[in-house]
Amino acid sequence: MIKEGKSRKIDLTEGNIFIMKANYSFYALISRMKNITRWSLMRNSTSENVQEHSHMVSVIAHALAVIRRDIYGRPADPGLAASIALFHDSSEIFTGDMPTPVKYFDSEIMEAYKKVESVASHKLLTALPSELRPSYKKVLSPDSNDDMVTLVKAADKICAYIKCMEELKAGNTEFRLAAEQSREKLVKIGFPEVGYFIDHFMPAFELTLDELDFSID
Repeated sequence: MIKEGKSRKIDLTEGNIFIMKANYSFYALISRMKNITRWSLMRNSTSENVQEHSHMVSVIAHALAVIRRDIYGRPADPGLAASIALFHDSSEIFTGDMPTPVKYFDSEIMEAYKKVESVASHKLLTALPSELRPSYKKVLSPDSNDDMVTLVKAADKICAYIKCMEELKAGNTEFRLAAEQSREKLVKIGFPEVGYFIDHFMPAFELTLDELDFSID
């Protein structure tokens, strides 16, 4: 048997020609996001990995976009917001989760980390067939000025605040200061969608399962 190019094999004995399957690693790499632990410098009552975090950010980003569109009557694309959020930390497959005190220590570290993130996102794109790369580039490396990207960043901060509240509810005071800082960041954002979400949905995160109200009309 001999190889012919990258995609075909010819079986000279049987005279059969068949197509080789390419081996792209994009989705196998994405699945490894569950192996990356967040909040690594903090004592956690419940650990959180990047895959879990990305799912929740996607849920919240989708919610913020729906609120913007349906409550405030402004253009928004919930599907795009959710998709960008799903992949917003995908570069950490290669970089790991850098603790916030280190990542934001000074402007030089921040700029260097952004470059590393860009390289990591490009590396992920090359793990896809070329025909799919343009579509995935829109969510792996979106325009930072896109309105849906700003909503994803807001959703990311909301999720950090939710994590802090859940840890405090479990009696873990390690997250007390982080909760205060997260709340301040959300207030500074000033998005009406964020205010709406905090007012209408955040209080429930402080309740036990038995206390949650399923009967609201």
